[in-house]
Amino acid sequence: MRLFLQQHPDGHESPRFVQLTLQPDLLGGWVLLRETGQVGGRSTLRRDQFLDQPSALKAFEAARDAQLKRGFQLMFARGSDAPA
Repeated sequence: MRLFLQQHPDGHESPRFVQLTLQPDLLGGWVLLRETGQVGGRSTLRRDQFLDQPSALKAFEAARDAQLKRGFQLMFARGSDAPA
């Protein structure tokens, strides 16, 4: 699953973005990747590992909801289970 969220810029700055990706790892666990930054600039990547899909999905949804509350808008969603 992958979500791309973007926040409208204030003034002449580039828009800020958050990309959330949830994917299985090679050992049967799940990985939540959170990439944040400005479009065209540097970004930060954070990786959280989970033992099972339900806990990973709960963290994915919590991260999505937190960004939506901060004013980010959903621009792109991919995945059959992608919560929109």
